[in-house]
Amino acid sequence: MQNFLRTAAALAALTLGATPALAVPATQNATATARIIKPLSLTYVQHLDLGSITLLGSGSTTVGITAAGVFTCPTGNVTCAGAPQVAIYKVTGTNNQNVTVTAGDVVMKNQTNPLLTLTLDVDAPATVNLGNSGNAGTNFPIGGAISVSGATVEGTYVGDFNVTVNY
Repeated sequence: MQNFLRTAAALAALTLGATPALAVPATQNATATARIIKPLSLTYVQHLDLGSITLLGSGSTTVGITAAGVFTCPTGNVTCAGAPQVAIYKVTGTNNQNVTVTAGDVVMKNQTNPLLTLTLDVDAPATVNLGNSGNAGTNFPIGGAISVSGATVEGTYVGDFNVTVNY
């Protein structure tokens, strides 16, 4: 009888020990976030102007203005006159966002003979930060340079910038 009781007690202990504990539900919260940003707006404020370039010799040279406003007109083959200026664009959007600027080279056509062209090698910032500009927007400059030589046909050369901005 004692063996029977010991066996029964051992089986009862095993059975109670093998009974799974009640499952406790696990809870973990996550946060959902969405930031709404304004669409970008781009307008030009000022045209780029390299002034008047007088060809003196037959050699080639590059005349240009950097985005920082540094004008280059090497002496020797050309002289320059006028008030050179960078192009200025204004971008508006959401504060404190970085904006990527894309601006390709500009084909400038002679206004008398559009078959004659010069290529303006564009100098633009890769990015612009909108900072705390709000509705006022942020201005950024674009410069450029052209190569001319004694063989460049006289005339006024004009071309349009193709500038794109993206968040």
